[in-house]
Amino acid sequence: MSAVTELASTAAYTVAELHAMPDDGRRRELIDGMLFVSLAPGWPHQEMALTLYRLLHAACPPELHVLAAPFAVTTSPIDEVQPDVIVCRYADLTRANLPVAPVLAVEVASRSTRLHDRNTKKAHYERLGVPSYWLLDPDGDGALAALELDGAGRYATAAEVVGDETADLTAPFAVSVAPTRLLAGLRRP
Repeated sequence: MSAVTELASTAAYTVAELHAMPDDGRRRELIDGMLFVSLAPGWPHQEMALTLYRLLHAACPPELHVLAAPFAVTTSPIDEVQPDVIVCRYADLTRANLPVAPVLAVEVASRSTRLHDRNTKKAHYERLGVPSYWLLDPDGDGALAALELDGAGRYATAAEVVGDETADLTAPFAVSVAPTRLLAGLRRP
């Protein structure tokens, strides 16, 4: 994603107001009624997100489903986010959105969204009780930080890898992820 902008308002925005905004190619999300707007993502972001989507889709058990953005996670009248990749229970999905916390939310950072993803979105997913939150970074050879809720409902690092290092993850299901492999399409001759 490119620039994240928080728009000032004296009152919280609602999901209904969010849906009435123009479709201009920008991603709009609400967290506690605060509107965040970001530009369309670049190639490294999309390469990493969609390659991870394919990897997760291939390993996903039948009771779960993998979706890529844009797809709304709308958990209240003032909260709607669109993680880059989600894993959720089939039983929780509606045709319009996911009205409950996914079992995994993945955000792919960019220079302008890195702090937002590591702070605001992390805190939001933690409050929602999203069991697993992964942060991917396409800079350099790539990086992955996999976080999981601990017994106190706080995120703890389950794995951190860069480049060719592989994270053998078990939540929400067994899968091995190496950041460099998620960026392989950028390096074709």
